[in-house]
Amino acid sequence: MLKILVIGATSSIAHETAKYFAADGAQFFLAARSDEKLQIIADDLQARGAKSTTFTLDMNDFARHQELLDAADAALNGIDALFIAHGTLGDQEKAEADVDYMLEEINTNFLSVATFLTLAANYFEAQKRGVIAVISSVAGDRGRGSLYVYGTAMAAKTTFLQGLRNRLAKSNVHVLTVKPGRVDTPMTAHLKKSPLLADPAKVGQQIYQAMKRRKDVIYAPPYWALIMLIIRNIPERIFKRLSL
Repeated sequence: MLKILVIGATSSIAHETAKYFAADGAQFFLAARSDEKLQIIADDLQARGAKSTTFTLDMNDFARHQELLDAADAALNGIDALFIAHGTLGDQEKAEADVDYMLEEINTNFLSVATFLTLAANYFEAQKRGVIAVISSVAGDRGRGSLYVYGTAMAAKTTFLQGLRNRLAKSNVHVLTVKPGRVDTPMTAHLKKSPLLADPAKVGQQIYQAMKRRKDVIYAPPYWALIMLIIRNIPERIFKRLSL
C-alpha cells in the first residue's frame, strides 16, 4: 500500500491525481487550509477505497512545517511519496503596486515549498527511498510582463527541484517537476477561456503515471513542451515587444 502525503490536497489537480492512487488502495495524509474542503476530499477518496487523515494549516506558517511532517509520518507509519500542489495565481498588477502582496505571493508559491522540501528531503534521504512530486508551471520557463511575479516563483521552484533531484538521486529518492499549462480549475476560473485549457482529470492521470514511472519533468498536457520550446527561443528583442 502506497502511503502519500498530499499538500494542497483541496486543489483540483491534487484531488484528480489522488483519485488514481485511491484506485490502487493508497493511504493518504491530506493537508490544506480549509478543514471543510479537506473533509469533502477525504470522504470522496474513502468512497473510492482509500483511507485518509486530514491536517489543516496554511503553508505560509513555516513554523508548523515540521509538525506537519511528523504528523504525516506518525499517521501513515512512514511516507512513501510526497505530492505538493498548493499555490495561488495572484494578481500581477496588484503585485506591481504592493510590495507586501508581492512578497506574500513569493512566499506562498516558492518559499513555503522550499521550506517544507528542505525538511522532507532530509526525511526521504535518511530512509533512502521515496518519490517527491511538485507542481510548478510553464510560467517559470520565461518571464512575461503579464505574469512575472508568479513566473519568478515558478522558475525558482523549478530550479530548486532540479538541484534536489540531483542531490536525492544518490539516495534512491526521485523528484518529479510538473509543469502544467492553463488547467480548468477554480484557480483559473476568472481567466478568459482558451482552446488550450486542459481537463484536470487528464492532468491528474498524467501526474499519477509520471510518479509511478519516476519521470523527471513533465509538461501537462504534453503539448506545452513544444509551445514553451518556441517561446523560450524567441529572441529577446522581439519578445519584449509582444503582449504576453
